[in-house]
Amino acid sequence: MKTIFSTERAVKERYAGAANAAEAQLCCPVNYDPKYLKIIPEEVVAKDYGCGDPSRYLRPGETVLDLGSGTGKICFIASQVVGPQGRVIGIDMTDSMLEVARRNAPLVAERIGHSNVEFRKGRIQDLALDLERLDRELKENPIRDAASFLSAEELADDLRVKHPLVANDSMDVVVSNCVLNLVESAAKKKLFSEIHRVLKRGGRAVISDIVSDEDVPEELQNDPELWSGCISGALREDLFLKAFEEAGFYGITLLKHDAQPWRVVQGIEFRSVTIEAFKGKQGPCFERNQTVIYKGPFKEVLDDDQHRLRRGDRVAVCDKTYQLYKKPPYREFFEFVDPVQAVALEHAKPFDCARTALRHPKETKGQDYNLTTPPGKCCDGGNGCS
Repeated sequence: MKTIFSTERAVKERYAGAANAAEAQLCCPVNYDPKYLKIIPEEVVAKDYGCGDPSRYLRPGETVLDLGSGTGKICFIASQVVGPQGRVIGIDMTDSMLEVARRNAPLVAERIGHSNVEFRKGRIQDLALDLERLDRELKENPIRDAASFLSAEELADDLRVKHPLVANDSMDVVVSNCVLNLVESAAKKKLFSEIHRVLKRGGRAVISDIVSDEDVPEELQNDPELWSGCISGALREDLFLKAFEEAGFYGITLLKHDAQPWRVVQGIEFRSVTIEAFKGKQGPCFERNQTVIYKGPFKEVLDDDQHRLRRGDRVAVCDKTYQLYKKPPYREFFEFVDPVQAVALEHAKPFDCARTALRHPKETKGQDYNLTTPPGKCCDGGNGCS
């Protein structure tokens, strides 16, 4: 039986070696924007490994967390994208990777004219525990016996609460590049939960990773080289998306799905995908007489809250859903109908989101709505309708 320790050790040992000498088998070919790469030291580019480029989906001014940041390539690209008003934090557990990243950070900052990147030591499935802070505490109070071991566990729990490595609701975006598959299977549920925890409401995860088209058999999962090589720990592609859903994300979108597999092992295809997922659908539902019309192209769709929307129907939604649909990735698929008389949020009644109901136009316009108007201009800017 594999243990978390043995799996984690295999990953640390292989990536520690890869920080000292580049290992081509650890990464897929990725076309990064050369304008961002040209200011990054060759040492960083050569010794950083990935299977996608989540940085291309970032925006200026955002606070970004990079999971498994390695020697810092994605962080240094993100630093340029988010600009001086943004901030980038890289998390990695391998000392040799962190050493390369931290040593090159001042050089990158000098070249781009601003310093907005920092690197922290931690495990991506436990983003609350600051490993360097724990190291300092344990040097002062080393583990000598069972009692001190139990005390160390209590200390770790205390640090998670009082001095978290990454605070709750603090990130605009969480990115990662081919590292989620390296986490032990038993810890993957916590990993997705941690990503959700650290994001702000309305924040998003943009994750590039390796997935499989079939279940990975146990004998492959027990191979340390295949695990550390981004193979054995890969989730099946449909279960990868489901993991985001189960962690509470919405608007989960497959941004990239490589047609050709990166590797094929025993007939199982392993390929790179990039997923975007949003946080923020939690919260109460209120009735404000708002309506959405699904425009198509499908005859019918089912959203993450089990609302069934038929093309062209006027569907009653709560204020929370209405506001979510007005944002990416939904807004291009809907028309939005505000009520003629707005309902103040403080006066709104609870809305039953467990059902999907059509909304009669008079609910939106008002039962006494009896307006007659002259012809108006067509919406395409013409002088009349033909």
